[in-house]
Amino acid sequence: MITLTDAAVSQIKDMMEAEGDQSLMLRIGVKGGGCSGLSYGMGFDSEKHEEDTLLTINGLSVLVDKESEPIIKGLVVDYKQNMMGGGFTIDNPNAIASCGCGSSFRTATNAGTPEDC
Repeated sequence: MITLTDAAVSQIKDMMEAEGDQSLMLRIGVKGGGCSGLSYGMGFDSEKHEEDTLLTINGLSVLVDKESEPIIKGLVVDYKQNMMGGGFTIDNPNAIASCGCGSSFRTATNAGTPEDC
């Protein structure tokens, strides 16, 4: 369902270590908003909710809520480092349009709730 590259996994594990809690799980999801209608969300969570799917990807526990599942199916998360710093990149095969900043998108079946940037 989701692919995390080795670089992304390494960065996420470093961030978890900095949090001081190795029991944290990575939560990946989608919410309405942004220029194109949908925005990605990634963060740590210590609790699995009933409507969540728990995945194990490269040794990481990853939570995805049921509403986000079809929108992020096939998602690839990478981490790139360059002279300007580093950051996560997201490639979503379901996105048919995205905004210039790359953090907002829409799919053929879900336009989300666009808002002014």
